[in-house]
Amino acid sequence: MIRSLLVANRAEIARRIVRTCRDLGIATVAVHSDADAEAPHAREADSAVRLPGDAPADTYLRGDLLVKAALAAGADAVHPGYGFLSEHADFARAVRAAGLVWVGPPPEAMEAMASKTRAKEIMRKAGVPLLDPLDPAEVTAGDLPVLVKAAAGGGGRGMRVVRELAALPAELDSARAEAASAFGDGEIFVEPYMEGARHVEVQVLADTHGTVWTLGTRDCSLQRRHQKVIEEAPAPGLDGELRRTLAESAANAARAIGYEGAGTVEFLVSSSGRAYFLEMNTRLQVEHPVTEEIHGLDLVALQLRIAEGERLDAEPPAPRGHAIEARLYAEDPARDWRPQTGILHRLEVPGLRVDSGPEGGDAIGVHYDPMLAKVIAVAPTRAEAVRRLAHGLERARIHGPVTNRELLVRALRHPEFEAGRMDTGFLERHLPELTAATDDDEAAPLAALAAALADAARRPATVAGRLGGWRNVPSQPQLRRYRAEPGGTEHEVRYRLTRDGLLAEGFPEVRLLAAEPGRDAGPTRDAGPGRDADAGPAAESAPAARPARVVLDVAGVRRTFEVTAYGDRRYVDTPQGGHVFTALPRFPDPTARTEPGSLLAPMPGTVVRVAEVAVGDRVEAGQPLLWLEAMKMEHRVTAPAAGVLTALHAAPGRQVEVGALLAVVAAGE
Repeated sequence: MIRSLLVANRAEIARRIVRTCRDLGIATVAVHSDADAEAPHAREADSAVRLPGDAPADTYLRGDLLVKAALAAGADAVHPGYGFLSEHADFARAVRAAGLVWVGPPPEAMEAMASKTRAKEIMRKAGVPLLDPLDPAEVTAGDLPVLVKAAAGGGGRGMRVVRELAALPAELDSARAEAASAFGDGEIFVEPYMEGARHVEVQVLADTHGTVWTLGTRDCSLQRRHQKVIEEAPAPGLDGELRRTLAESAANAARAIGYEGAGTVEFLVSSSGRAYFLEMNTRLQVEHPVTEEIHGLDLVALQLRIAEGERLDAEPPAPRGHAIEARLYAEDPARDWRPQTGILHRLEVPGLRVDSGPEGGDAIGVHYDPMLAKVIAVAPTRAEAVRRLAHGLERARIHGPVTNRELLVRALRHPEFEAGRMDTGFLERHLPELTAATDDDEAAPLAALAAALADAARRPATVAGRLGGWRNVPSQPQLRRYRAEPGGTEHEVRYRLTRDGLLAEGFPEVRLLAAEPGRDAGPTRDAGPGRDADAGPAAESAPAARPARVVLDVAGVRRTFEVTAYGDRRYVDTPQGGHVFTALPRFPDPTARTEPGSLLAPMPGTVVRVAEVAVGDRVEAGQPLLWLEAMKMEHRVTAPAAGVLTALHAAPGRQVEVGALLAVVAAGE
């Protein structure tokens, strides 16, 4: 029996494991980096062990420190979660060698699937359908497009789609470099890229007595940069024969390597309905909640019971209904999925299952994945589940860094997605319409007006009283300026509070019914580099923000707005969606400018590579000059225009803050 478990992970999955252990009566030990010292997962476990440092390489990727922490805390088992060392056979062996229970598959099974090239050889012998690899030296124009992939690791690292033959050598080199940096293994391979294919996977669960479960299918086709964004179970639109093929292939894959525990066998399904083995993840998947919800299971609890030697029933529970999950990321999809940092002031999604890492008041830093939470909806039918998830995200209170919330809502409501017609290129193909600015419609100006009235309600009693008590006194015209975020349209609000009520320019049919003052947030914890402008020093007793409430009659329709202020930021929440504004001074600052041609760091991060260019070289618009790594992703920084490189302040290994000057390109000859 497992009595005390060390969770060798962080954030959402660590909290998820702790929650199940609490239900099973198992004590928990968390580990945390210095950056995570106050993180929820460290607070919620029964005890916690510090891993000195911030970077993953110094903390969560140090197997020796994790084993030492387990022994020091008196744990008798280790659960690796997902990511980090969850698929490292050597770590599993070290855990077992220390006399601890490893909650995962045998190291030999992990090794068999660790290299995608070796895994394909094993699957071929097991009769699992495969795509034939291509010799990179013999790829022709007729083979295009092709996919370059890292043999080790995952998460989209070291992966490139190549559509032009001339670009293949550079993409091979780039993929090797990224794979070596991310996984310590630069091996890559090339295979045909299947346009219009879907990403479908099968959850497997195997005990130590020979029983193998296949728990239906999941569709994970909506991806950005080859990383999943929306997942659902069961995968829609698959006929019975294809479902049987997927289940049999997944079971054969698990048996071929003597698998034990929870794992996932992933497939590409072509537009013609043929399935091809992609890879096997020898761990719990991020998207496991959708399988849990339709089968009525706790997969973490089953992992623990299998590790204790229990038998599975002969057959798994039958699925019921439909579940869909969206990953809420701190990133800006409209700006090349740029990760965002700062203080997450508030995160509330009503009526849905939310598996989150951080919570209100936590700092989102640069060291780890930008996922804030997984939001899961369940319903009897797919259409209802999709509608519930979109509606819940729309009503969510998300105050802090820019997120992909709006993209998720639009994707869920896209006609193709609603009809179940999606593939791995869906987000890339529809990105312009999914990220198009919408602050030019009537909703954003009305929200800006509500923000202005909420700001007025926070002023001294004479003004607030005039709003709420309709005093019979004259008032002067008021002017407020707001910029929709991220970096959108500026809204200038002009209004007067008269004897007859509100007179707002551009809103002849709007009446003010109520404006109740809220309370601004007190100082918040410092998020480090790239923190919010309003983030101040730590203040344990700082009062939480309380939203102001503005009620307007808009052409006979009563509408309510909650307006929360953090420094100069205004978060306006309504049942129809949220808006974020920055309050601007009445007159712009003429000194707030940047020299033309300056390349500023778009995010805090580390310079990992610099192109072979030197000061004085001529560069072309869009030419890559350097690569930044932040939140487990590489970001290409390119020349803003054709011209001459007159300054280069970047070097591999240099850590930069957002806005740091990296290079200068003088436009022209």
